[in-house]
Amino acid sequence: MRRKAKGFTLIEVLIAMTLLSMMVVLLFGSLKICADSWEKGETKMTDVNEVAVVYNFFHQHLSLAKPLWNDFSNEERTFSFQGKAHSLQFVSAFPASADRSGLQLFSVALLSEHNEQLIKVTLTPFFPAADGQAWDKEEESLVRHVRDYTLAYFGSDDGVNAGSWRDEWLAKDILPRLVKINIKLDNEIYWPEMIIELKVVGTANNMGLVPGNTGNVNQTGTIQ
Repeated sequence: MRRKAKGFTLIEVLIAMTLLSMMVVLLFGSLKICADSWEKGETKMTDVNEVAVVYNFFHQHLSLAKPLWNDFSNEERTFSFQGKAHSLQFVSAFPASADRSGLQLFSVALLSEHNEQLIKVTLTPFFPAADGQAWDKEEESLVRHVRDYTLAYFGSDDGVNAGSWRDEWLAKDILPRLVKINIKLDNEIYWPEMIIELKVVGTANNMGLVPGNTGNVNQTGTIQ
């Protein structure tokens, strides 16, 4: 007698295909969850790194701001530190190993470019360039997609009495004790409030940098 050919029935094939489809869906679902988690982790690390970079910038340069006057300039005589609600100007030094060593005038302001707001840092040598030496102005974006950027300053007019928080620090001959920085982004990611303590607190006079005597500081930023 002829043997009957063995095989799968139509119902068994349908059941097997259904189970295989469910396994594929579960597999791709798991892969998508893993990919989303990885992307969120990368985004979180990027956000944390950006906060750290901004904090390190202010902590490294703003905390060492120097009380100086531009007595060597033909422009109106002004104090090096000028603080407004949305912009800040101060003088600090780069290390000797940097390409731009010496005292630099930092300007950190909120600007609008290409339909977005950003915090931009502008670097200009504080002292005039020596003969045969070219020091160009440099600009760099510190934070992009900024919704709000506000500054506040703590100190007193004489540096001795109890201070208070102020929205501006203008027309003074002394540095504030603290600078409070608040940054809010368009994506509403939380940025902690930064409070930077200025390590050099005083006037140009009590540092030996009397008006009209800027020779006490050389172009590398060293007080002589």
